[in-house]
Amino acid sequence: MWGDWHQLWQIVSVPDNVPIVALLFLVPFYTWYGFREAFKHDRLIAQLETDPAMAKTHHRKPYPFKTGWERELHVWPYLMRIEFLAAVILTVLLMVWSITLNAPLEEPANPNLTMNPSKAPWYFLGLQEMLVYFDPWIAGVVMPTLIIIGLMAIPYIDANPLGNGYYTYKQRKFSIWTFLIGFLALWCVMIVIGTFIRGPGWMWFWPTQTWDHNRLDFAVNRNLHEIFGIENRWVAMGFGATVVGLFFVVSGYLMHRLCMVTEFSRKIYQRMTLLQIITLHTLLILMLSLPAKMAARLLFRIKYVLVTPWFNI
Repeated sequence: MWGDWHQLWQIVSVPDNVPIVALLFLVPFYTWYGFREAFKHDRLIAQLETDPAMAKTHHRKPYPFKTGWERELHVWPYLMRIEFLAAVILTVLLMVWSITLNAPLEEPANPNLTMNPSKAPWYFLGLQEMLVYFDPWIAGVVMPTLIIIGLMAIPYIDANPLGNGYYTYKQRKFSIWTFLIGFLALWCVMIVIGTFIRGPGWMWFWPTQTWDHNRLDFAVNRNLHEIFGIENRWVAMGFGATVVGLFFVVSGYLMHRLCMVTEFSRKIYQRMTLLQIITLHTLLILMLSLPAKMAARLLFRIKYVLVTPWFNI
């Protein structure tokens, strides 16, 4: 029994993987905490909406107001005190971490002996995992650039005036689920896969499997046009471009229906300009292309959908 879990313990106990182990606990905790606070505010909002008299006198906080509390909190000493304590605690934590764990440094690189598996730092493992499914220039340049552009575009495409400065789920369902899918279900999951699942040769090993450096994987990855027996290069390019275009059209339609699913979403959707709608749908479709490509590769062994002399998708 111990032999089955020995490999997992070796991965978990590596000093370089401490942030990922912490991520497995901290991300679910703060996600739960955020939802808890959001539901508290949603219950308060519903209560104030049904009682106009209470809405005029209530302090509009989910926590009960006690006699003697100041209605306005000043930066000093309240905020400064909390920030100072947070800085002290974080400094102590980093000192204990640096003293008790060795730095994940290894011997000088040997060009005649390559590590297997050779893994990037934990914060780049998501990009390294994307290299399995996309061309290097897409996984290493295009996708990270789109992530940055998408984050920069959020203030310009978000037409929802509610939910600013307080937790809420009811007024921010679309934004919250976009974050959960994009950050948790995609980015964090790829980091976990690259850390705990990928072994020698970047092959797939389940956490309780021993890493066998002599293992051979005979899985055959084929391009989509090869599965359909298309041999002509130009016909294959047209077929792949058609499939990619259909993916964008179908995904765009589903995004449109998703944005119109509730009355609240329809109101926000109608406030957006055509440019905002196109930008939003384009970014969401590109985000969904990652799990779609992962499913095509892992389930159907499809390497590329569109193959051209200049790039592959």
